[in-house]
Amino acid sequence: MRMHKPLSLLGVVLIVAALLWQRHAATPKAPDIPVPAAVATQPSGDHSLPGYLPPQAVETLMLIARGGPFPHHQDGVVFGNYEGLLPKEPRGYYHEYTVETPGAHTRGARRIITGGTPPVVYYYTNDHYRSFRRFTWQP
Repeated sequence: MRMHKPLSLLGVVLIVAALLWQRHAATPKAPDIPVPAAVATQPSGDHSLPGYLPPQAVETLMLIARGGPFPHHQDGVVFGNYEGLLPKEPRGYYHEYTVETPGAHTRGARRIITGGTPPVVYYYTNDHYRSFRRFTWQP
């Protein structure tokens, strides 16, 4: 009878990494086109909110318009645009706000990024800054 050698630690690590990658790859991603290669926007002149925004985004937008108070201390902080997906602007131009995710025990991955003070441009990400959709909104 032939004996099998136990898996080495490296083998176990590789198997776990492959399983985690598979799980990550299966996670639904935003059906967005990354900015600025092609900015996904709603038609110009349409000031209603786009259908891809979750209902919780309305609450976030209302808080932004009122200036708070915000549920998370990180809301309103400068968004650094370190990913370089949004148009290049001076530091301090962009700010980020949490869009609540029902059932999440953390802030989740959904954010609204505003540009300008007061905001003149709005972006939504549902995948923690991997992609953005630009939209218009007037409070």
